[in-house]
Amino acid sequence: MKIIKNSLVPILCLLAIGTVFMNADLISDYIAKTLERNPNVVIQEGNAYKKEDDFIYVQNTKNFVPLSYNDILNIYYTILNNGYENFTFYCPSEYKNCTKDVTEISNDPETLSYISNFVHPFNSFSDDINNPTTTEIYESGEINITIHYLYTEEEKQILNQKVDEILKKIITNKMSDQEKIKEIHDYIIEHTKYDTNNKYPVDNSKATGPLLYGYATCSGYTDAMALFLEKLGIKNFKVATKFISEDTEGHIWNAVFLNGKWLHLDLTWDDPVDTSKSEDDRKDYLEDTYFLISTENLEKIDAGNVVIKDHLFSKRIYPELKK
Repeated sequence: MKIIKNSLVPILCLLAIGTVFMNADLISDYIAKTLERNPNVVIQEGNAYKKEDDFIYVQNTKNFVPLSYNDILNIYYTILNNGYENFTFYCPSEYKNCTKDVTEISNDPETLSYISNFVHPFNSFSDDINNPTTTEIYESGEINITIHYLYTEEEKQILNQKVDEILKKIITNKMSDQEKIKEIHDYIIEHTKYDTNNKYPVDNSKATGPLLYGYATCSGYTDAMALFLEKLGIKNFKVATKFISEDTEGHIWNAVFLNGKWLHLDLTWDDPVDTSKSEDDRKDYLEDTYFLISTENLEKIDAGNVVIKDHLFSKRIYPELKK
């Protein structure tokens, strides 16, 4: 009996191997379906600049198996908000348009910029609108995303030190949040000129422009203000002009949550440009027309013979700022 048992073992092994080869396709399909039902999504801790804030347009999510377009928006927001450089998630078979929707979002600079406006500036997309992300989409439903960030690690360190230094000089614990914001608003404007001649094209659209070189465009003013608001723990996001046409210039400013209300804060427009003189000879202006105002007041201020296109924002993206 022992001899018979020993001879049966290799025969059974050969039969088993043969069965595997004959049903290789069925087995691989089964494995694929199993992985599809149970995708291995690796969740890492967010970086130091992760915001816990949720907004109406986008929210932090723990669900990385999307079932709708909004789910994908939330995944992109969460990836960016956590500061992930690379992330992989999966489209389930029941969401038929999933890869199509991912393609649409990943190829739309306007949508990506809207998402980016809700995160900490240090977690925002690169300002290269043609290359803010690299998204790889596979037939299996696997989605690989690589984020290209705006600020380098060296810039983050330098700007953090600069913001702390300024706060120490101009802010006291006795001040209300509104008073603190006013001090920062005035400081940035008093130390910054609008970079009409593009002296610092690499930096004028980032916080490095106003805080390190004294020149900025609207996004530089806005990022600088956002860094201070984040340091103070004041809820905020950035508001971008609604796309109108290819030949219109965009604009961006801050939205601030203060005393239970969302308000507008536009440092660029509170630092008007005197075009009658050369840039170096221009008088420095400091206004507070656009300092913490409601949408209703914003629209009243902008009303007149000419419609101000700079403040025409999408209330679908920013419903917090409805009247």
